[in-house]
Amino acid sequence: MDLKDKTIVLCVTGGIAAYKAADLVSRLKKQQAEVFVIMTKSACEFITPMTLEVLSGNRVVTDMFSRDFPWEVEHISLAARADVFVIAPCTANVLGKAAHGIADDMVTTTLLATRAPLVIAPAMNTNMYENPVVQQNMRILANRGAHFVEPASGRLACGAVGRGKLADPADICEAILDAAAVRDLAGLRVLVTAGPTQEALDPVRFLSNHSTGKMGYAIAEAARRRGAEVTLVTGPTALPVPVGVRAVPVVSAREMYDAVLAALPEQDFVIKAAAVGDYRPAEAAPDKLKKKNADMTLTLVRNPDILKAVGERKRPGQIVCGFSMETRDLLENSAAKLESKNCDFMIANNLKTAGAGFGTDTNVVTVLRRGAVPEQLPIQSKATLADGILDRLLAAWDAR
Repeated sequence: MDLKDKTIVLCVTGGIAAYKAADLVSRLKKQQAEVFVIMTKSACEFITPMTLEVLSGNRVVTDMFSRDFPWEVEHISLAARADVFVIAPCTANVLGKAAHGIADDMVTTTLLATRAPLVIAPAMNTNMYENPVVQQNMRILANRGAHFVEPASGRLACGAVGRGKLADPADICEAILDAAAVRDLAGLRVLVTAGPTQEALDPVRFLSNHSTGKMGYAIAEAARRRGAEVTLVTGPTALPVPVGVRAVPVVSAREMYDAVLAALPEQDFVIKAAAVGDYRPAEAAPDKLKKKNADMTLTLVRNPDILKAVGERKRPGQIVCGFSMETRDLLENSAAKLESKNCDFMIANNLKTAGAGFGTDTNVVTVLRRGAVPEQLPIQSKATLADGILDRLLAAWDAR
């Protein structure tokens, strides 16, 4: 998911962390959001409005009574346009005003007028943050539905060490994405597999592939953001597990087979994005195999076909989506898999296509569905594609 066609109103309040608003605005623009910034008078002492105007592409609002713009009730206009309303950094002062309905500047006045989801990222001295009054104000706002991005711990500008640092702008951006998401998968259970499998040759070596898990992790994160209960069965990757996703780590194909079939009966969607090894050594040596003068012969045996087993066991109405990576005859091979493995969808891509394949942040796929014409999609980020896949699975679910 990105923030295309979404309007984010970002309120920046007075504190040393205000300079991080520049990074946050830049990240939101990269997510294709329309960003409007409101600054308190104190915030302007730490970062100039011009900086945020250049980054956002819009005039920054700092004064309720400015006459230097076309007439409109500006706080009402921004409140109505907002898809997500953000206060970052949020001082203890503005936190208290927000909790108790005080409206004496553009930030607090606009906040009272909006019905958009509210994301708050507090930043202040540790003792202030831990003060019972501040904590009570946070509980009041949380009970009204505000999403809080908890501050980090570390050395603060005042010299103290503790909790109160503004959260990383990347984390705030993730919270905004969550707040903007449509929870159209709420109540559904989604099983995703991701990453490679590894088959032990000896205690030192293994057979595997180049999968990084990016596609499967993007699907898991998108499904969770849209409200689903997500189980991620993952081979070894370097990726962090998305927040709110239940991860089941596995190593070998047989471990993934067992984990998937154990979770299968409870799932509504099964999305097999993992790159599972088709073969494993017939025997794993108990000690490291030593080099010899002669060539080595390695005997391989077939691993269980996880997707086929899922197709054989799926219950009526359950949606199964497989992935097919090929280097030639993409549609023919993928269509054969769609039928032989009893899938509802097959996401096919060619490793030799620019922008597709292992380790990339983009993908180029063709969506195959039973009884439908193959749908070739343009190159796009794996995050965007993840939502596109979920859109198609949800439409099939609703049409059952």
